[in-house]
Amino acid sequence: MKHSILEMADYVESCSGFINGVAIVLGSGLGDFTEQLDNPSVIPYHAIPNYPQPTVEGHSGEFVIGNYNNIPIITAKGRFHYYEGHDIETVTLPIHLFQKLGVKYIIITNAAGSVRMSMPPGSLMAISGYADCTFRKNLMTPQIVSDVSSKLLVCVEKASKSEKVKLKKGIYCWSQGPGYETPAEVEYIRNLGGDAVGMSTVPELQAAEQLGIEAIGISTITNYAAGILDQPLTHNEVIETANRTKDDFAKLIGATIENIGELL
Repeated sequence: MKHSILEMADYVESCSGFINGVAIVLGSGLGDFTEQLDNPSVIPYHAIPNYPQPTVEGHSGEFVIGNYNNIPIITAKGRFHYYEGHDIETVTLPIHLFQKLGVKYIIITNAAGSVRMSMPPGSLMAISGYADCTFRKNLMTPQIVSDVSSKLLVCVEKASKSEKVKLKKGIYCWSQGPGYETPAEVEYIRNLGGDAVGMSTVPELQAAEQLGIEAIGISTITNYAAGILDQPLTHNEVIETANRTKDDFAKLIGATIENIGELL
């Protein structure tokens, strides 16, 4: 790997003392969760040797490290997308960094578009399976992968019940971006069995699996995908809906962390 992961991990650990906790990747508009952490310390990405910078609105580009009910937490506020011109090695860099920091459990979040009327904006969806719909490797029909962490799926489901936060489960489909999907692409994804679509998360879930890390994805459904409703899509809509659902999101993530804490 061209990035010096050990050097980066040593820097993060020396600045924060973080080791062996829970990691969270926070998607577009979801960064407010870090306000729930005790004794937070902030490490801007630009301060870490050779660490790249995100360029997308809603991704501030920093690690916030602290404790949640005495459980060590490292959160990545800002991720790297394939459509920004990054290679997969860079897109999955945070996952490799977490592994070097001793992380065994990761919560990966995103803002996603719904391809079904039964999954309205404002819903929270645990990713029970995913598909790579970027066609970057070949033009074969994407296959749905269901190898998500059953342990962490149980943790999320228990959290939704204890906090009385409605939670749906569904299939997340990764599209390349940066433009939103066309109505024809959305119909194709729905016919595949997809429930939501977005431009991230799948490479991170794949990297976690390869590294032997338990990972779960949680989507905040911020809009209907193109063609579901007769109205244009905007990134502002994504951010606004994420803001409206941030309280339920924070409660769900917090209770999920507490459940994961029982596994540490």
